Amino acid sequence: MTYRRAVIPALVGGLLFTLLLWWAGASAEALQLRGSTSVFDVDSVNELRRWLMPWSYDSSVALPSDGSADAGSTGVGGDTPYAGLYSTAMQIRFVAVFAFFLAGTLLLLRRIPPTRGRTPATLLALWAWGPVSATLAVTVSAPWLIASRPHGSYRVLPQLAGVIASSGPVPAFAGLLTTLLTVLVARVCAKGAEPLPRRDVPARPARLAASVGTAVVALSLVVLSYQSAAAWIQTSFSGAGLLSEPGDLLRQWLLLGAWAGPSTAPLGHWLLYRAADGLLLAVVWWSLRLLPGLLTRTTVPAMAVGTVCATVLGLFASQILHMAIDDTAAVWGPVHVFSALGTGVPAALTFGLTAGLAALATLRLAGDRDPLPSPVVPA
Repeated sequence: MTYRRAVIPALVGGLLFTLLLWWAGASAEALQLRGSTSVFDVDSVNELRRWLMPWSYDSSVALPSDGSADAGSTGVGGDTPYAGLYSTAMQIRFVAVFAFFLAGTLLLLRRIPPTRGRTPATLLALWAWGPVSATLAVTVSAPWLIASRPHGSYRVLPQLAGVIASSGPVPAFAGLLTTLLTVLVARVCAKGAEPLPRRDVPARPARLAASVGTAVVALSLVVLSYQSAAAWIQTSFSGAGLLSEPGDLLRQWLLLGAWAGPSTAPLGHWLLYRAADGLLLAVVWWSLRLLPGLLTRTTVPAMAVGTVCATVLGLFASQILHMAIDDTAAVWGPVHVFSALGTGVPAALTFGLTAGLAALATLRLAGDRDPLPSPVVPA
């Protein structure tokens, strides 16, 4: 699929994704109405406010009802001198989320066009790219958001970690609806184009590349996310002044989870939760096994972005399994079940990029060479 054909569905998807996030942020003000607790319970209202807060232009929504700011809030009111900085941060956030979603969608539609049996892969990849673009946008706008706080110069790195982790599950839900429309428009735009056949990648190099890429992801999920290693990462890099506690920031970008050995829980319960980790690695391995054959060309950007999407899909699968075995909905309300959806995306971005480069290098070393496109012979 050429960029000329891909730009229309990418623009449609980027606009719809941005508008859905803006609408979600605008809806946060409705949760402050007196009748909101008659529709939802108090815990669900607070949880929904936390979901929508990162996308709200109204800085007063960032303050909880008790007046104390949490990790993702601004702590500023609409009449403070910092309100302008908050508005600037939100403008940068929405422009950035549109730009990141547009760029990633263009690349994915170019390399995984929704033709020749690739449509399910295109749907899944675009869905996974939504939370990634939201995380990148939140990260880019974080300095302005931190500066809009009355004490923004205090412990900058922990505040930055809190802002990055605050994007919430909203991009995952908005990305699902956006993906369906984007792929539908892409299929219409692809009509009349010469379909590109799927590559026949040798099984041995594909399996080897998938294993190497999965091993990179497993380094974060199995080694770094173990309780003792995670605690070392978060506490060993101490600092002072503005750059105090860099471990909070490293934890966001290095750890896909957090878990301990079976001594803290019954063995059966521990194995059930580790099954979610196994599911994540299985999804990553199978996605990387199929990815070289799904791509029209195995270029560095395509493999890197494709592997990031595969890692995020694995996160989604493990988090959905956690929802099925979680029993806290009766205590905290049904909204709480979806609270973990979309967490771990910064680490998925870090190790997805690394795994994609490692998988591509393994493919090349194993003998799989991406054929160059045949030149067009003029009539």
